[in-house]
Amino acid sequence: MAFIESMILASQAYNNAFSAIAAQTGISLAAVSLLFGIVSLWSLAWKGIALWKSARKKSPVWFIVLLAVNTIGILEILYIFIFSKIGKEKPISVKARKTKK
Repeated sequence: MAFIESMILASQAYNNAFSAIAAQTGISLAAVSLLFGIVSLWSLAWKGIALWKSARKKSPVWFIVLLAVNTIGILEILYIFIFSKIGKEKPISVKARKTKK
């Protein structure tokens, strides 16, 4: 029962927050809710890609930072396109590996 009551209180808190934002900006409550949903999905998509990439590169520090910090996708985009490529070496081709005898 306590769980249900806490969920109801959380729902009321979000409704109050969205109502306050809607009142201050002059935007409808539905538009504020839709905007929040779009931003959440945007952030979730970039966070998922960045976390996957940092895990594949075996970068635990980046993984923890990306997991803990919420920047609406900005840090995640920077990691994917800039920081993950720093220190990346080009693979050596098969021809270059063979030594001449």
